[in-house]
Amino acid sequence: MLVEIAEAHGVSAAQVALAWLMARPGVSTVIVGARTEEQLSDNLAAADLTLTGEEHARLEQVSRPRLIYPFWHQMQSASERLGAGDLSLIGPYLSPT
Repeated sequence: MLVEIAEAHGVSAAQVALAWLMARPGVSTVIVGARTEEQLSDNLAAADLTLTGEEHARLEQVSRPRLIYPFWHQMQSASERLGAGDLSLIGPYLSPT
């Protein structure tokens, strides 16, 4: 997925990953682990990359961790009774109706 999106933008997969991370809610900083000046330049270029809403959604979907119990059980057995707190965690896992 990263490589597909990177090729479409003509950038590296690392730039796509960093751009996606920087746009995530709650992420205030990203730590760059470059070993060479070339890697550093490539990683810093991610600040200029803008991903589409569709690209963000695709990356979110493939990177989403599996729900642990009891959350998957709530989603399967009581999805119509979930409160705001439940939906903040479970909401992204619910398929649109």
